[in-house]
Amino acid sequence: MKKKSKGSGQTRRQVLAAGAALAASATSVRAETLTGALPWTSGATSPPKPADTSAWHFFTPGEAASVEALVDRLIPPDPQTPGGKDAGCAAFIDGQLAGPYGSAGGLYREGPFQKGTPQQGPQAEATPAELYRAALKALDAYCGANFQGKNFAALAPDDQDAVLKGLDGGAITLDGADAKLFFELLLQNAMEGFFSDPLYGGNRDMAGWKMVGFPGSRYDYRAYVDKHNQDLGLTPVSILSKL
Repeated sequence: MKKKSKGSGQTRRQVLAAGAALAASATSVRAETLTGALPWTSGATSPPKPADTSAWHFFTPGEAASVEALVDRLIPPDPQTPGGKDAGCAAFIDGQLAGPYGSAGGLYREGPFQKGTPQQGPQAEATPAELYRAALKALDAYCGANFQGKNFAALAPDDQDAVLKGLDGGAITLDGADAKLFFELLLQNAMEGFFSDPLYGGNRDMAGWKMVGFPGSRYDYRAYVDKHNQDLGLTPVSILSKL
């Protein structure tokens, strides 16, 4: 026998069914209301905008030369794969620093600022753009003082590697900038530029994806979900190819 709710002749199933029908009707009303206001028709929405890599948007020419040299030592070229410079990592970083990421858009910026633990995430007062600007200036000053007036981009590869090692290990300090924090941010951003969708200015010709065998921004991977540790034989696809 079906249990009836107190004070009514309805069963519990009937009550639930009625509630579901009411929810469905309310949803359809909301959908009809929204479709009159939002661009739901094909081609009317705003697609992602490809990065403009024809010019520098944040870096000065001198800063750009330094960053290209830096990312090319962090991700050096080999016979099969281009390095960070030719893969567009500096262009990717430039575009990011010129946008909301560079100004720490969306993050709380009022302080107080305290030195946190690595598990607490970024705690620095400087935005990424401010850190890059100050660190690149201080880096060239350090190199000029220790390598016969040369800036980082003009150093021999072995000397560039020694400077990077000093920044990472704390042996080199930069005037007005946290050297180790800059190194860690630069390394993170270089890797992001090497493996991001080419839409964002890096990973030119999908070099990073080809290197690791990543098939790219495909719509459906269900046919391959159970295939592990094997070459899928798929050519990488970028979001750019869909625009």
